[in-house]
Amino acid sequence: MIYMKVNRGADCPNKGRTKNIFRHAVQRTGSHLRRTLWILSAFAGMAFVPGAASADFPDRPITLVVPYGPGSTIDGVARALGQGAQKRLGQSIVVENRSGAGGAIGAMHVGRQSPDGYTIGLVSNNPFVLSHFTKSMPLHPVEDFSHIITTAGYLMAVAVHANSEINSIQELVEAAKLEPGKLTYSTSGTASTGYLNMEEFAALAGIEVTHVPYKSGAEAVTALLSDQVNFYADAAWAPFARDGRLRPLLIFAGQRSNRYPDVPVPNDIVSANVQPGQLMLVAPKGVPEPVLQKLHDAFKATSNDAEYLAVTDRFNLEPLYLGPDATRDALAKTMAPLKKMFDTLGLGKQ
Repeated sequence: MIYMKVNRGADCPNKGRTKNIFRHAVQRTGSHLRRTLWILSAFAGMAFVPGAASADFPDRPITLVVPYGPGSTIDGVARALGQGAQKRLGQSIVVENRSGAGGAIGAMHVGRQSPDGYTIGLVSNNPFVLSHFTKSMPLHPVEDFSHIITTAGYLMAVAVHANSEINSIQELVEAAKLEPGKLTYSTSGTASTGYLNMEEFAALAGIEVTHVPYKSGAEAVTALLSDQVNFYADAAWAPFARDGRLRPLLIFAGQRSNRYPDVPVPNDIVSANVQPGQLMLVAPKGVPEPVLQKLHDAFKATSNDAEYLAVTDRFNLEPLYLGPDATRDALAKTMAPLKKMFDTLGLGKQ
């Protein structure tokens, strides 16, 4: 067995020199390590600089969430918008339907995604706001989202089956007064604009009707066409009116439509506070401004395409453009009147 003797204290003549060499080596190593870590962190930080990410946007497909089912008005508009915008952005836009709770489920999904511009949603202004009031969407529609563009306005109507014995809104009111609660109507959900406007109209007209909510406008129309309800109150009615399967009795607007001048509006019968319907694109809060601008520009250009305009015409949509700030402001302005209607009608108890 071999033993090694280690000199300590005064027995080691190079004690001080050895310590100095070791100390300098550690200092040089530590300095080099700190310099290396600083360089690496700098490069890592560059990967997350918003400007760098924005310059490459988009470098993968974008998901466009529709908070209603396939076949609905918003679904048709979203697909037309996506087809046009993807040509300008150079990446595919994939439409994803997430229906339920009057649009709240889809809107919540959008709001909870990463704010990188790769998940956006097409929403209807009034259900978007009402979902927040009903607490089915805790996120605030103005404060908790980025707003891209408003692309169109739309007409909602009360419609009956073409074979219905009810031929006018006056006849519907009379029938409802004779048998309160017997007449049933369908909408795309409890927080839908159709529901809001119909409930206000019913209250002002002094009638009681029974609401039957569905997950989408398409399902609600199907319910009417298959005689599951007596009438319909929402926005997906126009194509079925054109082919003669439905008959509009009342259009929820401030004044009569040029397309349907013979169909009355609520103010022809009662003094109503009708909220116009608007379609807008939103994204999670915090999307970088350059990314929002790219999205806005692509969708704005698409809104002038003949293919898109043909779709909006088929659904009786009105041309309407609002930029990011104007979209946000318009949405903010609807909050107070909708909240008043919400409280007046006691919709929070639904």
